[in-house]
Amino acid sequence: MSAGRRRRRVVNSTRVIAFSFAGVILMGALLLMLPISSVSGESCGWMTALFTATSSTCVTGLILVDTLTQFTVFGQVVVLVLIQLGGLGFMSVLFLLASLVRKRMSLSQRLMMVSAFNLNDMHDVARLVGNAFRFTFAVEGVGAVILTACFFPRYGLGAIWKGVFTAVSAFCNAGFDLLGPDGGGSLSTYSNHPVVLLTVATLIVCGGLGFFVWGEILHRKSFRRLSLYSKMVLVITGILIVGGTLFFLAVECENPATLGNMPWWQKGVNALFQSVTLRTAGFLSIPQGGLREVSQFVCILFMLVGGSAGSTAGGVKTVTVGVLVLAMRAGLHGRTNVTIRGRTIPLGKVLSAVTLVLVVSTMFLFSSVAISLVDGVPYLAAAFETASALGTVGLTTGITPTLSTFSHILLILMMYLGRVGVLSFSVAFLSQGGRQSRITYPESDVMIG
Repeated sequence: MSAGRRRRRVVNSTRVIAFSFAGVILMGALLLMLPISSVSGESCGWMTALFTATSSTCVTGLILVDTLTQFTVFGQVVVLVLIQLGGLGFMSVLFLLASLVRKRMSLSQRLMMVSAFNLNDMHDVARLVGNAFRFTFAVEGVGAVILTACFFPRYGLGAIWKGVFTAVSAFCNAGFDLLGPDGGGSLSTYSNHPVVLLTVATLIVCGGLGFFVWGEILHRKSFRRLSLYSKMVLVITGILIVGGTLFFLAVECENPATLGNMPWWQKGVNALFQSVTLRTAGFLSIPQGGLREVSQFVCILFMLVGGSAGSTAGGVKTVTVGVLVLAMRAGLHGRTNVTIRGRTIPLGKVLSAVTLVLVVSTMFLFSSVAISLVDGVPYLAAAFETASALGTVGLTTGITPTLSTFSHILLILMMYLGRVGVLSFSVAFLSQGGRQSRITYPESDVMIG
């Protein structure tokens, strides 16, 4: 197969993935609009249905209405299915169905899987996806059992459904819950329950590391034998979690609106949970509106970074940030090659990282300014909301339901772009084949800095 034809097939595969997510969102919105989906017996309206379906499929967690009090069991099942489809990737589910009927994957289908999981080639895609499904359901099952046991004293038999829903939502980094708005919503009423918080945090991390990384961990069973990519994911993730925990513990420990009134052990657990949930999960154990301004700013940075490629998380991804840091180090040392541990990062990867971060930053700045101007809300609150949508996080300072229709549509667009992937979206709809120019122009020196 020629290089040009291969590139065209990759572009077409990425388009199918983008359109598949859009199709799932529209189908979910239509189901949520049905009177049977609402507790009141009346349709929730097109905007609420579309916003909820987008937030579910893009595993974000931003909501206009409370999931428990607004939707019936039917509506909640629709939301959960959308979360699972969004977390695994719609094309992965199509592959599973094809496998069940013993249908061999075509080359174009394998290319779709390569695009969906951000792989470099088609080597053993079937094994990777099969392991991803088994790992997902196993981890979600264990999490559901633990959470059900924790919820049982308060909810009785209803704890089973709540435990399953929360476990799936946590692993898929979605942030939806069925615990109701009482006590501040989400996991606020369990801020003194370390088992619940640590279980949800573990599920979030497992989903955010990526199926490729977990496949290597389970197969090679040694950190030294892991690929450079997996090592970077684990190290950067650890740095972000530990660094975030120490930051929030130091800054918020005396804040009565967040950690101030808690004993030290509880402060530590909630600071850890805050650091983890910012990695595109959306659950909260402390009020986000009560955070100090500097903490909200750091939250925005964490939300834009997100998880790892090929995972259930969003954001620009951990390794993208790692590559930028390595490029900065190379620039400071006057080197033209970006290296790490005796390996050179290809220039194309460095340019992709720079492009992605610049595109996301531009979208973030434009959207946050627009929301602040249109709705008259403080810029920091608008920026927090925008970063939460674009990073598919779901945390909010509480202004989401009060925003205008314009802002809601803008947030829907940010959630979609954040999940499908800015680079994948641009490649699918803007790329002209990625051909290298046949014309070489003379170099011209410019001044930098």
